[in-house]
Amino acid sequence: MLKYEKIIKYIKKEISEGSLTYKKRLPSIRTVSQQFNCSIGTILKAYDKLEKDNIIYSSPKSGYYLLEDFHNINSSKNTIFDFSSGVPDIETFPYKDLQHCLNKSIKLHKETLFTYSDPRGLNSLRNVLKDHLHQYQIFTHEDNIVITSSSQQALNILSIMPFPNSKSNILIEQPTYYGMIKYLELNKTPALGIERGFNGINLNELENMFKYGNIKFFYTIPRFHNPTGYSYNKQEKMAIIKLAKKYNVYIIEDDITADLDLDKKNDPMFTYDTSGKVIYLKSYSKILMPGLRVAVLILPEILMKTFLDYKKWTDMNSPVLSQGALEIYLKSGMFDIHRRKISKLYSNRMTCLENTLSSLKQPKIKWNVPRSGYFACIYVDNKLRYDKIISTLSNQNIQLLDTRTCFLKEYRTDNYFRISISKTNEEKIKKGIPIVLDTIQKYLTYNKF
Repeated sequence: MLKYEKIIKYIKKEISEGSLTYKKRLPSIRTVSQQFNCSIGTILKAYDKLEKDNIIYSSPKSGYYLLEDFHNINSSKNTIFDFSSGVPDIETFPYKDLQHCLNKSIKLHKETLFTYSDPRGLNSLRNVLKDHLHQYQIFTHEDNIVITSSSQQALNILSIMPFPNSKSNILIEQPTYYGMIKYLELNKTPALGIERGFNGINLNELENMFKYGNIKFFYTIPRFHNPTGYSYNKQEKMAIIKLAKKYNVYIIEDDITADLDLDKKNDPMFTYDTSGKVIYLKSYSKILMPGLRVAVLILPEILMKTFLDYKKWTDMNSPVLSQGALEIYLKSGMFDIHRRKISKLYSNRMTCLENTLSSLKQPKIKWNVPRSGYFACIYVDNKLRYDKIISTLSNQNIQLLDTRTCFLKEYRTDNYFRISISKTNEEKIKKGIPIVLDTIQKYLTYNKF
């Protein structure tokens, strides 16, 4: 074993034994150099490898520190089973690559930093995105592309701006993404719901809603739905688009997990739209890191001027450095490499989750586990003590989202449990999921307490 590898092994041993903890500075380079009787270059090589593996980070003029997620990572007593998170695993963040791209972005766009840029986004990034989106079977002109400061900003603006169909109600799936529901509630925006379960959506009910509901747009997550994990098939997508054209309803397609799909033939709804009714939205937060705050929105020309008016007086323009960094990251080919790596990681976790659930069959408990994505879902066909289940699991360091927040108040139900695998590795899945199912089974209301 090479000396720098011995140092890495030593640091990991110190972490596992609890000698090195979060916020505690690692031994100085000079100290380790003396301890192992080696050069400073060898220590730097070891620390650099630990940093690239997202185990430690460097603080200028201070030293090296352990990342928070590695604090007491091997201590079962303090292990957190995070099945609630909707953000990527910190271990997957391409820190070094994006740091390099940000540095290049500063040099490339330094003049733009001293003025306001086009609210549509950097022209150079939109040109790159036009070609990049071909991978998803998205073909559009760069003039139809707008860069927003996250997908949430795009949804917020679309929810409040007027549409050319002059309708006022927003239709959302039940359940759906919590951020959309919260924004609608805070702004008292009129919203209606339509049930979407493990078997998809009732198209007859959707047609009635489109026909009589005064629907401005239908917000949908066709691929790896949050929170059920279900994906529409091609026939369902085409049927929804046909109804939207017939009743003059727009569709907002939130394709937030497009990069995790292993099925290259699973095209977005936008691909099948010939009437300009589908608005396509894709974020880069879920595949790279949330702090990037860059999303791409594809709008039909008839909506562009109104949207840009609202966007300009929301933030003038989205952060230039983030846009520049994404442009470089895409052009360099680093994005494609990262996407292949990350989609395989989450697909493996989903397979592990499916296998674990299949070995623990219990009456009244059903589940949907997609091939990839972030979210699977457990459905309980029975009344249960939901609050008691969440609190009991929390006391055992198992975190679950209160999935009732994914419903409008009038549609709320206690039957769904979203299972996120974004920050939970396979070992934790195997250990944590049996506890989740046992706890649910324990608090079904037909049991005696």
